[in-house]
Amino acid sequence: MDAKELREKTEKELQEQLVALRREQFNLRVQRATGQQARPDQFSKVRRDIARLKTVLREREARGAKA
Repeated sequence: MDAKELREKTEKELQEQLVALRREQFNLRVQRATGQQARPDQFSKVRRDIARLKTVLREREARGAKA
């Protein structure tokens, strides 16, 4: 997922995707705590996706405040 794709989505879709990513992040933490973690690279991928999503949401918020 890249920022260009995210900018094409509606705010509701972005919020839903953010919730899904947060849930995935939680599940990864639980897996690591129970010793089931198979792919440690997933942590950074999910964290970066969350950051991208929040950045796009913040850009929209800032653009709305200017207009």
